[in-house]
Amino acid sequence: MAYSSRTHFLHWLLLALLLIACDQAVKYGVSAWLPLHGSVEVTPWFSLVHVLNPGAAFSFLAQAGGWQRYFFTLLGLGVCGLLLFWLWRGVSSRIETLAYIGLIGGAMGNVLDRIRIGAVVDYLDLHWQGWHWPAFNLADVFVIGGAVLLVLASARQGRSGVTPAPGAST
Repeated sequence: MAYSSRTHFLHWLLLALLLIACDQAVKYGVSAWLPLHGSVEVTPWFSLVHVLNPGAAFSFLAQAGGWQRYFFTLLGLGVCGLLLFWLWRGVSSRIETLAYIGLIGGAMGNVLDRIRIGAVVDYLDLHWQGWHWPAFNLADVFVIGGAVLLVLASARQGRSGVTPAPGAST
């Protein structure tokens, strides 16, 4: 019998909720423990910080005047709804299923921040000498991980010569 995400849809939904809960718990802890704009150096190349990002990745549109909060909230909800629908219909790849779960968990973690406080709580800060990566959070890690898994799933499907439509069950 071929794999289908629909068979265990509830389990996948619970995993996505667990990712969201982990993200929100860490953000709550950082917000309670570290004052806004505070920083604690952990290593010479890594610090814990407490910053708010009203924009998207790399503070894209952070200075846009406020409309971006609603835009990114609706975009995140729409993408999550579409991915959940595809999972419910039945994705035929375990890697793609995990990718969708990571994308849902990460996107919803950041959507909840936007709804709750109007910006995303970021706290992971990587830096080395003159180079500095923008602060990010666990939800961002889930989204990047999901995107990487989607690329892997796509490459795997490309090698097999079969490219099913998203959500299609084979």
